[in-house]
Amino acid sequence: MRTAAVTEGQQEIRRTLRELLAKRAGPAEIRAAVITPEGYDTGLWAAMAGTLGLPGIALPEEYGGAGRGPAELALACEETGRALAPSPLLATAVLVAPLIAALGTERQRAELLPRIADGSLTCALALPGGSLPLALGLTGDNAAEPWSGGGRSGGVQATRPAGAERWSLYGEAVHVLDGHSAGLLLVAAHAGGFPRSRTLLFLVRGTEGAAGLVRQRQPALDVTRSQATVQFRDVEGELLGEEGAEAPVVLAALAAAGRTAAVALAAEAVGAARAALDRTVEHVGTRERFGRPAGSFQAVEHHLADLVVRVEAARSLTFCAALDDAEPEAGALALAQALEALRAVAAETARPHGGVGGTWEQDAPLYFRRAAADELLFGPVHRLRARAAERSGLFGEVA
Repeated sequence: MRTAAVTEGQQEIRRTLRELLAKRAGPAEIRAAVITPEGYDTGLWAAMAGTLGLPGIALPEEYGGAGRGPAELALACEETGRALAPSPLLATAVLVAPLIAALGTERQRAELLPRIADGSLTCALALPGGSLPLALGLTGDNAAEPWSGGGRSGGVQATRPAGAERWSLYGEAVHVLDGHSAGLLLVAAHAGGFPRSRTLLFLVRGTEGAAGLVRQRQPALDVTRSQATVQFRDVEGELLGEEGAEAPVVLAALAAAGRTAAVALAAEAVGAARAALDRTVEHVGTRERFGRPAGSFQAVEHHLADLVVRVEAARSLTFCAALDDAEPEAGALALAQALEALRAVAAETARPHGGVGGTWEQDAPLYFRRAAADELLFGPVHRLRARAAERSGLFGEVA
């Protein structure tokens, strides 16, 4: 495994994005952004896309991207995580764009990827049953465990009458990140009925008033991550990729996207944990107990030192995973470590504030909610580690 050295170019990405977020994504701006219809600041997103090119940072240059790799994307996610800035970056650039690049036809790639790269098209990955970590291969084998309806009732079903050209989608997807506002939905659906059941991906244009498409934003534990329920009632869908696509190819692409997503999510969690820890250190350095700063007590110093070690260990593991594609389980392990570190730091951030540490006016609840919601959406931690152990053959045959 290579060392997680940061190049000068990567440092420039970090510095520029941090400066932008410091100006446009402070606590007051975040609170104003999350109550907008989109759930994020569209002006900030335009700057992140137009000025910095973040949506296309990992896309090929031939489609308007920057041609960078997972490390640069992780650096960007670390900074957005540090600010807890709500944006379509995760849903669009991390979850959907790699799948279109991997599976789409040349026409689909040429039509969609340049619009993703310039920020004019936002996307959402719609999966049934809150199955995101399993579908991405993070908590189990997405080819062996049912997660998309099993070809029976539930999930999303795709049908196409004999001789017809269009596919029709029926069903429901829940906990869809940015699903209420995305301009494009990438939907996992079962096709072929139960005897020939297979999971395929379909493109659904999320235009307002699209026939049969019902999208409703739902209350979320983490207000900086908008979620929606999406219903499909005879909605026209376009198959992603060539006709005759096989389910194993689709599932393998989902698992590959999951490895990149795990690193990006871990980087976000590390950024949030580092920011929460900095706030805690600042708070205990100014709050007095028994006539002296609370942070000067040895027990407090030791506890904060332990948290620093946990956060830095998570950060090192995250960027080593970003640099080493040869170890597919590294991303899940990094995500588990980062989620645990964020959970521990977020709890400590709220503690010194006493009763007001849980109120909306304070920043501490934002970090605590991010920690809890991320583990619900992408974990739990013990299943991330169990899957990584299975893939590495720690307890037997390599998966």
